[in-house]
Amino acid sequence: MPALKWGLIGASDIAATRVIAAIRASGGDVVGVVSGSPERAGDFAASHGLARFTTDLDELLGWDIDAVYISSANVWHYDQAMGALGAGKHVLCEKPLALEAAQAEEMVKLAEETGLILAANHHLPGSPLHAKTRELVAAGTIGTVLSAKIAHAVLLPERLRGWRLGQGTPGSGVILDITCHDASVLNPLLGTPVAVTALAVRQAEWNTGGQEDAAMTVIRYENNSQAPVLAQTHDSFTVGYAGTSLEVHGTDGTIQVIDAMTQDTQGQLVLTTGSGVRSVDVDCSEDLYVIGLRAFTAAVDGTGVPTATGRDGLMALKVALAAQESATSGRTVHIN
Repeated sequence: MPALKWGLIGASDIAATRVIAAIRASGGDVVGVVSGSPERAGDFAASHGLARFTTDLDELLGWDIDAVYISSANVWHYDQAMGALGAGKHVLCEKPLALEAAQAEEMVKLAEETGLILAANHHLPGSPLHAKTRELVAAGTIGTVLSAKIAHAVLLPERLRGWRLGQGTPGSGVILDITCHDASVLNPLLGTPVAVTALAVRQAEWNTGGQEDAAMTVIRYENNSQAPVLAQTHDSFTVGYAGTSLEVHGTDGTIQVIDAMTQDTQGQLVLTTGSGVRSVDVDCSEDLYVIGLRAFTAAVDGTGVPTATGRDGLMALKVALAAQESATSGRTVHIN
């Protein structure tokens, strides 16, 4: 197929550091960018070799482009995605897809009705480590799955300590930033999330925005007639000296994935069963965003599916919103 022509909605850090290069590596062409600030839009276009820039979303949607990548503030995702889909553009949207599940449902429905691709830019489900974990679980290698645990406690870089921690900023906080990534990994692995219990706190002295920067959750999963599965997550912006990991425990074994939850995943998968402990070879050499952009391109071509579909993004959002509500209310929240 011809190279996908892309427009960027948002002159963001993630677009600059990850996604532009991934689009180009996957064979795509980035035409231009829209940003609320003309100076930022112009500087961003110049820095990344983009031919066009604008402050008008409708102008961008009128360009000769096939798809948009949305990485603006979370509060704008819904309106911008609906506008892009309405203009006949495929959409790759940063997580969370929206700030309300009903909005994300509308996005998914419109994409399905128009035959366009809507995907969430959850980079982790496409990781070869997580793909191999799903493969081992599906093959029954560890028997019936009983529980899972994710450690996703990291130190938020100083350059990103802005809107993510603003108490009055819609879509801020560690849960919508990190816990939804956990859900994007756990959901396809464990089944249907049905209930969430969570606690969230503010820990860092440098966190002057007031929003919670650390959270723990317990999520109940159900999968057909099997026994329920419990998953635990620890998500944080405040931990500087720990690796990330995923553990999956079954009746016949345990899978441990070391360095499992970062953008640069050079991790290790260890399988423990009655036969002993062994490392499972996994090629982690490819950039996760390139994997995701290649899958998105294949989906547009009709030869594949995104690593995280719009519906996958919706379910990850539902888990995160339930965790937020639980942390605020002190109650277990059930997911519809």
